[in-house]
Amino acid sequence: MKRLAAVALLTLALPQDAFARGHFDPTTEFEQHKWVPIHLGPLDLSITKAVVYLLIGTGLTMLLGIVLMRVRLSTSPDRRQSAGELIYDIAQTQVAEQGLPSKAIGRWFPYVASLMLFIFVVNLLGFIPLPLTGETWHGVPVWGIYAATSSLSVTLALALLTFVFTHVEGVRWNGPVRYFKSWIPEAPKPLLALIVPLEVLGQFMRLISLSVRLFANMLAGHILILTFIGLIFILQSLALLPVLVFATAFYLFEVVIVVSIQAFIFAALSAIYIGSAIEPEH
Repeated sequence: MKRLAAVALLTLALPQDAFARGHFDPTTEFEQHKWVPIHLGPLDLSITKAVVYLLIGTGLTMLLGIVLMRVRLSTSPDRRQSAGELIYDIAQTQVAEQGLPSKAIGRWFPYVASLMLFIFVVNLLGFIPLPLTGETWHGVPVWGIYAATSSLSVTLALALLTFVFTHVEGVRWNGPVRYFKSWIPEAPKPLLALIVPLEVLGQFMRLISLSVRLFANMLAGHILILTFIGLIFILQSLALLPVLVFATAFYLFEVVIVVSIQAFIFAALSAIYIGSAIEPEH
């Protein structure tokens, strides 16, 4: 393994211009082109690659939930039903019950469970090659990988849902005065002028933390995978085969670990934020 790493590093360290056979920019895979322009006044609702992937992910999420958790259930579960029960158990015990108060689980469990399953499916879909690059080769659609969650607008929209639901529930359960008063900690009055703005800023930082974490992880992972693959085709050297080994290992790591963890973290934080608004600490 050490020899493979040494060969790969040595190959990458050589002057690349002398070996290059073409040009490749992995960032172009994330450009959004309007496939079907739709404009409603100032609103741009055009269909892009991200929208298509979200539509496919939505359909697969509903299909997965129905097949695993709604069809032909029995007291002696098979592998299909066992997989559905495992997903349901994780969503209930590790996400909803850990972040939501018991009085709110019935209302918000469907949201956080659906959120976890949806993000998992969309993330996983981003590692399956599909003919949806928008490019053709001799009339044949070019296959490629793309994750809708590598677009900040997508992750920001998901985070906005949690952000809005958090404060709506906080006001609904506590009333506006008591809820917004909970943002003000017990501290000497001279310090409140400094602490209160930080508390308010912290509420909006939740929105950024949710969206940017998911976006950055998926974007970085896909760029690295596309870079590994692009180097092999550009340099066209057998000496880069060790890079393919690392690329394959990293690809499996992204699929197995990152896809699941990011979906779990997003749903778990959403449950925690909503739960903390329903039962504020202060």
